[in-house]
Amino acid sequence: MDMGRERLTLGLLLRLGILFTAVCVCIHLYLERGWQGASAPLALRRPTKSNQKWGEQSKMKQVSAEEGEQLGKSIKRRISYVHKLKKDSLVRKTEGDREGPSPRCCPPLQLHRKTPRWHIDLEPWASESQSLEDEAKRFLSYITTPQVSCASLRGKKADQEGSTGAWAVCLDPNYNLIHRIQSRHCRVYSFGLGVDDRSLESSLARSGCEVHCFDPSLKQPHLQQAEMWLHRLSVDWRDPSPAVVAQRQYASTKKLATILNDFGHREVDVLKADMESAEWKILENLILEGVLDSVGQLLLELHLHWAGFEVGGDEPSVVRYWYSLLKELERSGFHLFHVHSDPAKPHVFLQKNVLNASSAYTLSWVNTQWRPLGKPDGTQK
Repeated sequence: MDMGRERLTLGLLLRLGILFTAVCVCIHLYLERGWQGASAPLALRRPTKSNQKWGEQSKMKQVSAEEGEQLGKSIKRRISYVHKLKKDSLVRKTEGDREGPSPRCCPPLQLHRKTPRWHIDLEPWASESQSLEDEAKRFLSYITTPQVSCASLRGKKADQEGSTGAWAVCLDPNYNLIHRIQSRHCRVYSFGLGVDDRSLESSLARSGCEVHCFDPSLKQPHLQQAEMWLHRLSVDWRDPSPAVVAQRQYASTKKLATILNDFGHREVDVLKADMESAEWKILENLILEGVLDSVGQLLLELHLHWAGFEVGGDEPSVVRYWYSLLKELERSGFHLFHVHSDPAKPHVFLQKNVLNASSAYTLSWVNTQWRPLGKPDGTQK
């Protein structure tokens, strides 16, 4: 009897154990499914201190292989972005230390900010006939029509009516030259071949400008005369061959960009040039190399009795080339403010009498986009 009861009790306990185990397994499966459904909302909330460890373990268990791969890529992208930000910040900090605390303080020395070009852009023909008369009419109208007015001119001389001579600079307060003269930061370059009259240069020198006159016929390489510097050098559209320089032991002509670099100058307030028919190729070089960015005012004598050195083509093409050069000058920010033609000069245009045009015109342009950067000695303001 006792043994029967004992067997019954053991069997009951065994059944109860099996039932309890089944219930536990069901509860565990139910809770596990509930955790999977709640894992996404929980991921959007910041875990509390009490369940942070449990949330991390649950997240590690529930994230699928695809989600884990995407998460890894996102983390890598974030890390790469952080590294890039740190690198860019370090580069900016290094450049800032090199250039100074403010971009206005210490601009880099850049004489020529434009990429050198190989040729100028030719303007369309003046007419379908491509005739010399049509090209000359457009060109002469362009060089005899000022584009901006100048309230104050300083020139070689003035007659009783107050008109200015051939060479003139603009001292209008709307432009920079008068302010540069007043602050004694003005620099002038004057190029000529055996020029005796330097009235304009002397006037600007007396006003406080640093004046450099270039003439390859001088006997001494450098000479200080009164308020001006004289140099045995002239401007050209190309640099001399090294063999020629070695033979002569000095170069009599150089490109303007080379002269600026040799003298350590970054800008010129006034550039005056009378180059006896070499002005077209010189102007082309200044345009193609972007040197005009360093010039405030340009005074140039144009010679029209022939095409000019190394300027080829038939007569209409030559005038079209001249006109295209001046339009390139305008696109660089230069605007004509003064025109002068000498009545004593013969009326010859490409060996002809075309529209009664003079053989020489002296033109003055102001660079309306020019903003000087520093003092003539190369230091900052």
